[in-house]
Amino acid sequence: MIHQTALIDPSAKIADDVVIGAYSIIGANVEIASGTEIASHVVIKGPTRIGRNNRIFQFSSIGEEPQDKKYHGEQTLLEIGDNNLIRESVTINRGTEQGGGITKVGSDNWIMAYVHIAHDCIIGDNNIFANNASLAGHVIVDQQVILGGFTLVSQFNHLGSHCFSAMGSVISRNVPPYVLVSGHMAEPVGINVEGLRRRAFTDTQIRNIRQAYKLVYRSGLRMEEARERLHSIQQEAEELTIFIEFLDKQQGGIIR
Repeated sequence: MIHQTALIDPSAKIADDVVIGAYSIIGANVEIASGTEIASHVVIKGPTRIGRNNRIFQFSSIGEEPQDKKYHGEQTLLEIGDNNLIRESVTINRGTEQGGGITKVGSDNWIMAYVHIAHDCIIGDNNIFANNASLAGHVIVDQQVILGGFTLVSQFNHLGSHCFSAMGSVISRNVPPYVLVSGHMAEPVGINVEGLRRRAFTDTQIRNIRQAYKLVYRSGLRMEEARERLHSIQQEAEELTIFIEFLDKQQGGIIR
């Protein structure tokens, strides 16, 4: 299951059924769980923990040192969950001590070619990052987010569940759940209706989400006023909970 040309550090902990292709390098303090497949010419450095049933394609660099001048060799971590597809030439860096010490990728993510996930990013589950999407350091991505090809996300931003970016978007502020953004610099252009329908949201739920979007983006209300109105209708529209909670906790402001 491990090609004879692969180089494996003696300290690496690799499940018996893991596949490792030709000329791949697995460094010290790397753990790879059952069912994962590593293609040829992949470099994985530790400390890195990789879960079950992942597929990592050729020329990817996983767990390399963070691209941060504050990093001076500390023992930071990369953690990857289960059932992720990581395509060609993806780069995922470990965390920094100042940023919490960990970069984390959840489970069931589809990460296409040349995607970059920088230090201290926290990625949830069931996300799709199209080719050449790049996340700067300290970005948080929740669940069911889709980033179009060549999307750029600047540092310390938070992307809420079910949001969507069009191809080539440049995101410099937090994006609330459900919101669709586009442009350079990215601006809100509506809600992710098609994605919500694919995830079995009802017409009523989508209508409620659209109403919430209009209160924030189209009504002319100040954010405090819009949030008050949203709280008043939340009890009858549970799907607005994640939208409202996102707005309540944002310190850096949202894309608007």
